[in-house]
Amino acid sequence: MTQLMGRPLLEVPGELGGRPVLADLLAGVRTALVGLALVGVPVLGLWIATPYADSDAAGATRLAGALWLLGHGAPVLRGGADAPLTLTPLLLGALMVVRLYRAGAGVASRRGLRSRWGGPVAVWTGYCAVAAGVALHCAGPGPFRSRVLPDLLVVGLLAGLSTAAGFRSVRPETAFARFLRSVVVGTESWFDRLPSDWRPVGGMPAVCRAAAAAGAGLVAAGGLLVAGAAVLDAVTGGGRGMALLGRGPAALSGLLLLTGVLLPNAVLWGAAYALGPGFEVGAGTLVSPGGTELGAVPEFPLFALLPQEGPGGWRLAVLLLPLLAGLVPAVLLGRAAAGRRSPVGAGPWTPAATAVAALAAALLLGAGAAVLGWLSGGALAAGRMARLGPVPWWTGLAAAGWLAAVAVPGALLVRHRALGPAGVEYADGVEYADGVEYADAAEQAEAVEGPVDARPPAGGTAGLVRPAPGRGVHARLTVRVRRRVLELRARTHALVRRLSGQRGPTG
Repeated sequence: MTQLMGRPLLEVPGELGGRPVLADLLAGVRTALVGLALVGVPVLGLWIATPYADSDAAGATRLAGALWLLGHGAPVLRGGADAPLTLTPLLLGALMVVRLYRAGAGVASRRGLRSRWGGPVAVWTGYCAVAAGVALHCAGPGPFRSRVLPDLLVVGLLAGLSTAAGFRSVRPETAFARFLRSVVVGTESWFDRLPSDWRPVGGMPAVCRAAAAAGAGLVAAGGLLVAGAAVLDAVTGGGRGMALLGRGPAALSGLLLLTGVLLPNAVLWGAAYALGPGFEVGAGTLVSPGGTELGAVPEFPLFALLPQEGPGGWRLAVLLLPLLAGLVPAVLLGRAAAGRRSPVGAGPWTPAATAVAALAAALLLGAGAAVLGWLSGGALAAGRMARLGPVPWWTGLAAAGWLAAVAVPGALLVRHRALGPAGVEYADGVEYADGVEYADAAEQAEAVEGPVDARPPAGGTAGLVRPAPGRGVHARLTVRVRRRVLELRARTHALVRRLSGQRGPTG
């Protein structure tokens, strides 16, 4: 019994292990069934807990299947009027992608000879077979119905991309990996077409890191706005969201689960709000820092967090969040422009090349923001509720514009501080003799690593070792702070001597 309980679900032991195609096919089936169980168990539990359910068990399973398809981004029909429902719960979508990614990686990690039908192709086939059964089962009458052919196309596309990505993560020399490498090389070759003074040599990794950091900052800003709106609603907003939760245990559990799976969508809507364009909650509506225009909205806890109608006023302060989100990318690009993490033989970038890298990161962030804005939106029904979420191209333009406005001057400033006036970096941990004062920063930059200075500076000591060119802004800031401390000490010493000299003749 212990051995049976310890085996994974639908594992293929024994002689099936010698049939890799069948094992991979069952791995895809298992992946689909586990994802379906993650959605179906809560739905069936709520159906059992509801005292007066309007549907039977078949209707509950059809609802679970429709939600599972909707988590893949597949369109679903709602109600007797066949209203389109295309608002994808991104949390469910992330769970499906992770499961498929792990399935592809698990298949790739197995050893042994495989036929051309094995590997990710078999996993994809098994997953799509389950999806076909779910789509056919959900095509019957009910509150949510599937559209078999479009749903299968969307599920198949998502399953293929996720499984191939997981397979590529273990076996990087696949055709998919070569395609990704060609894309990166093509982007680098675009940099190579620029003039030499405008070319950030080896700058594509730094550009990707900066765009990712900016995206993480914007997502954090969206989460902060959602959390702040929830706190304000609970404290000063009359508890509009809480009033929707007092409808019994089953209704409370259903609303909480639905709110949880839609929380990533709300965070992305909050990021679009912080960028300025905002988002829509129905045709002819707008929720932005500049003002809010709302009509009748469905009773839902997340919709209860929307701001009141009227001009923005103090809400315009949220526009500071994209400025803060652009600081880290500016530092990353500035450090890369000063020669940090650069290929061997590649020196610091010119100011023009630094600006080009910052603009490339802004364009990359804008493209990602547009895609995420499109994925987070959709339709709840026909007519007025056919448009929900951010406008993708407006969101992308705003994200690119904010990052360009912050990253270009910020990266240039960090580069300038790292390289110094003479274009040479300063070393970390440089030690200076006590009582030594330099005339200005140019003297520090001109000092190179070499022999001991034979001429003692005024008020200093002989044998002073000049600082060497090195790395980073931290050393230069340390030099300045220490210089100010030495100046203060010297002035205090001179004042004490002067005062003591004046008292001497009178005494």
